Amino acid sequence: MSKPQQSNDGEQMGKSLTDDKGRPVVVVTGFGVITSLGRGKNENWKALTSGQSGLHHITRFPTDGLRTTVAGTVDFMGLETYSAPALSTAMASDAIVEALCQSRIGDRASFPGPLYLATPPTELEWPQRKALFASPDEESREDGYKQLLKAARSGRFKDVFDKFQFASVAETLAEEFGTQGLPISLSTACASGATAIMLGVEAIRRGDTDAALCVATDGSVHAEALIRFSLLSALSTQNDPPHKASRPFAKDRGGFVMAEGAGAFVLESYEAATARGAQILGVVRGCGERADEFHRTRTHPEGKPIIGAIQAALDDAGVAPGEIDYVNAHGTGTQENDKMEYLSLKAVLGDRIERVPISSNKSMIGHTLTAAGAIEAAFSLMSIHDETLPPTINYDLPDPDIPLDVVPNRSRRARVTNVLSNSFGFGGQNASLVLSGEPA
Repeated sequence: MSKPQQSNDGEQMGKSLTDDKGRPVVVVTGFGVITSLGRGKNENWKALTSGQSGLHHITRFPTDGLRTTVAGTVDFMGLETYSAPALSTAMASDAIVEALCQSRIGDRASFPGPLYLATPPTELEWPQRKALFASPDEESREDGYKQLLKAARSGRFKDVFDKFQFASVAETLAEEFGTQGLPISLSTACASGATAIMLGVEAIRRGDTDAALCVATDGSVHAEALIRFSLLSALSTQNDPPHKASRPFAKDRGGFVMAEGAGAFVLESYEAATARGAQILGVVRGCGERADEFHRTRTHPEGKPIIGAIQAALDDAGVAPGEIDYVNAHGTGTQENDKMEYLSLKAVLGDRIERVPISSNKSMIGHTLTAAGAIEAAFSLMSIHDETLPPTINYDLPDPDIPLDVVPNRSRRARVTNVLSNSFGFGGQNASLVLSGEPA
């Protein structure tokens, strides 16, 4: 990267910093986080580095007869009535406010750039379906689909249908924070949060905008989603005690734990950020994304798309494999995914991967699905600044087939320059980010 000019007193005078490809350097000037561990960066970081778990028994709906009764639900938002879009919107809004307060860009009602939002594919949940299908009309009750169409045409349930439209979360946030242009909603499964950040980076690099608001949120722990993942044999059934349910990279891992949360980032070009005197919190140096057409849920047995995403992120960042100091893993805790992530990392980083520290935040916060990539990117930046690597808790029985330097059970002090943060999702979406503390 080219260096800015320096004045005699050492202050930066140049207003441009480009990478070795001649593109604007994209920096982070604010970010916010909400998970089951709490609200805000400080509360989350204190709990995370202490090895505290946010996983607990589900109380939102009955779990009688379910094999999995544990999740990382966010139950402190004060909503009168739960719905996935309502909770997703509330968490995203809180995370955005924290990011904007730190960034001090624009004002709360006027953000000078576009919104890129990762949000779950919302749908009518059982309480809403029951309300729609409840009818004195026996004929309509016999055909739920006809009743659904009839209700939609009637306008009697407009608030329900508006709330459950895919784009409604983004539109609500765009109106609240005054973002510019048409808000972009995206859903690329568990890679969504990282993808939202990538879209912001690409827009700034193209010169389309000087700033972007990149947000990921997911409040979709409900009975139907739990049952669907359970039918795929993807969820942990280690319910007691709840904090032991998620065991990434351990030999006795048994699946992932559904969770909720949100992460928000203010991204800016270095030029724009320094021009307004903003504090630089980190740099998104590289982004990589690859699709996997192998199977709807399983990963390619040779890991080619995951390897491609990691390598693409390193190439985009101009970072050699030997310059990665820490890996914030996807680390879901499923048998296949953890093994494939290890094999893919080894393919790119070589035998050195056994000496590169690696953590899975999901051991404590669970898998926040759509929001995971953004939340874990936030924790990656905090690892750099605090020189502390969060632990992977429940790592009591290492898997000999996955010889990694997992940070076990307690946090570790370490100086970190470059973090590789991975997000791999169902449906073949694979994304990786390279994050640094400051421009090189």
